[in-house]
Amino acid sequence: MARNRHQPPTPRRTERDRARRAYGQNFLIDPGAVARVVRAARPGPGDLLVEVGAGKGVLTEALAPRCRELISYEVDRHLIPGLRERLARYPRVRVVHQDFLTAAPPSEPFALVGNVPYARTAEIVAWALRAAPQLTSATLLTQAEYARKRTGDYGRWSLLTVRSWPEVEWRLRGRVARAAFRPVPTVDGGILRLTRRPRPLLTDPAARSAYADLVELGFTGLGGSLHASLRRICPARALDRAFRAAGLRREVVVAYVTPEQWLVLAQELTEVVARRGSAVSKELMVRVKSRVDSSNL
Repeated sequence: MARNRHQPPTPRRTERDRARRAYGQNFLIDPGAVARVVRAARPGPGDLLVEVGAGKGVLTEALAPRCRELISYEVDRHLIPGLRERLARYPRVRVVHQDFLTAAPPSEPFALVGNVPYARTAEIVAWALRAAPQLTSATLLTQAEYARKRTGDYGRWSLLTVRSWPEVEWRLRGRVARAAFRPVPTVDGGILRLTRRPRPLLTDPAARSAYADLVELGFTGLGGSLHASLRRICPARALDRAFRAAGLRREVVVAYVTPEQWLVLAQELTEVVARRGSAVSKELMVRVKSRVDSSNL
């Protein structure tokens, strides 16, 4: 169909436009929002920082004077010359042209900071959790919904948060309006702060194992309630006692159980789970296989 002669021509996408879309780039431009991310990160003069996606260097420049060394990763080659020029007066900043997810973590303690592409948030968080024990904290500007979901701000808790809670604290440190970015995204951002605990909340190997088994079974179980799921491996009397200690109703759904309540359940049920080790392992294998089979339908 011929185009109407009065219709303006469709603008052609440049290589730069295609790169911005491919990398999910929404650059932080608001000085107030930058300051809030820096405050949440709490960098110290002796710290090594690693930045995910330096972009145009606005956050990088704010972090540079506040740490001992800053390694900034940027995958978009179009941004590298401008970044290096902007940051040339900061000798402690090293700009690395590389996909952050392919980078190895430093061999010394470090903190992670970044305005992350929303589409790659889960991968970046997984990288951070794998970086133990060197990672001390991660302060990430993510999609607001992701940050709220992972920190229990909706009143519900996710498997990833609960599973890692004994080693990592998850907190929401504020919201950033979408107008603080260019291009303007369709949703607001959230400042997600992960802090690795100097000492895990569970130090006993048996307690750690019981906690992991209970959480996995609770989130993959059936029956409509957490009690029904855990009843598959725990005697009713012991389970009822544990629920009372944690302040939980029998009909509670797993998503509404806080990490602190999970810790109480694990403490109360460690001996039960340890005694029923083979039965627990078998049940977990059945449930995980069921979950995998369902995902392949």
